[in-house]
Amino acid sequence: MKMKKVLAILLAGAMTIGLMACSGSDSKEADSKDTSAKSEDKLTIWAWDESFNIKAANEAKEIYAAKNPDVDVEVVTMAQDDIVAKLNTSLSSGSYDGLPDIVLIEDYRIQGYLNAYQDDFSDLSDIASAGDFAEYKTGVNQIDGKMYGVPFDSGVAAMFYRTDLIEEAGYTQDDMNGLTWDKYIEIGKAVKEKTGKAMLTLDPSDLGQIRMMLQSAGAWYTDADGKVDIADNQALKDAITTYKNLVDAGITKTTSDWDQFVGAFNNGEVASVPTGCWISPSVMKAEDQSGKWAVAAFPKMAENADSVNASSIGGAGWYVLKNVGHEDTAKEFLKETFASNIDLMNQLAVDINLVSTLKASSEAENYSKGVDFYGGQEIFGDFAEWTNEVPSVNYGEDTYAIEDMMTEAVQAIMGGADMDKTLADYQTQVEAAVAQ
Repeated sequence: MKMKKVLAILLAGAMTIGLMACSGSDSKEADSKDTSAKSEDKLTIWAWDESFNIKAANEAKEIYAAKNPDVDVEVVTMAQDDIVAKLNTSLSSGSYDGLPDIVLIEDYRIQGYLNAYQDDFSDLSDIASAGDFAEYKTGVNQIDGKMYGVPFDSGVAAMFYRTDLIEEAGYTQDDMNGLTWDKYIEIGKAVKEKTGKAMLTLDPSDLGQIRMMLQSAGAWYTDADGKVDIADNQALKDAITTYKNLVDAGITKTTSDWDQFVGAFNNGEVASVPTGCWISPSVMKAEDQSGKWAVAAFPKMAENADSVNASSIGGAGWYVLKNVGHEDTAKEFLKETFASNIDLMNQLAVDINLVSTLKASSEAENYSKGVDFYGGQEIFGDFAEWTNEVPSVNYGEDTYAIEDMMTEAVQAIMGGADMDKTLADYQTQVEAAVAQ
């Protein structure tokens, strides 16, 4: 076992705004159990976020129970950081007492687990086909051509925007389609001048915007082989430049936490929200703004030939811990639910605003229904289309450890430091910090 992999996960920083929607803090500890005493007809599932992941797991449980009434499925709510800590402690020691049969793991973290503990995860290639899911989702859960996870939610990025404020600034909804960041800044300046509103929020401690810009260009803090890629990463340089241009244009509102972030658009203080599709329920909480919002594709970086109008932020998948004792039953559960069940995905679109990464979900009834809040726009169909266009990247094993350091680098550049020199310095620092 490589200690670096364990430490990188244990030392993962606090979740960024872009992931807070996927990382609820609800916590209900699972009772430690002797796996040898577990019934063959009992499954335990760990996940976080009562209103999203847990609700989805419970609905899957009901569907599975209809055909398998003798299997007792227990869904346990646990904060994501607690899941990370418990998995690391148990897997590193080879002790499986008290672990779940099925666990939800974030896409940014899974490569660290699979590379360190591959033998502890079940090969799901016989119950889930990579071709059935968005390519960028299956890229993170495969090792040597084997698929170890069932992809769940899409974190596809989008541009949520106030149609009334955009129109007041002299632009139309057509102008918001196929945006470049340069055009976005142009519109933002007009919005600020005509309405007094900022165009978007930015949190200096959160690099979610840069992360989305990076993936739109098929790039990350690591290269295709998972090695640190900072100093000569042109997409990263373009993203930081774009980020700086947003700030220098005077169209941003600074926030420092989730509540300020959500409050800014719920209170009408910003005209747009470029982030993951999971923000939609929060946007819709402002019922007095119904009919005044629309959704467009995520902007691309015009100066980067690889950048497209699609990206992602957040998302997770379901994994089976094969040494806990119920591998076959756990695989069967996932096969009949998250790996294939379109009816489940259709219902979850209504119940939790799920944008599924199962391609066939785009044909589900609720994906072609208009949403009144967004002026009748069929947002789920749009999200599904953009999901399939998200570039696939290798998140590596140390996204959070790297990003903690990159936050300092970006702030230095924002303060006037030379970009090339700063990134070269941080290349060295990051390589040392995550060295194997």
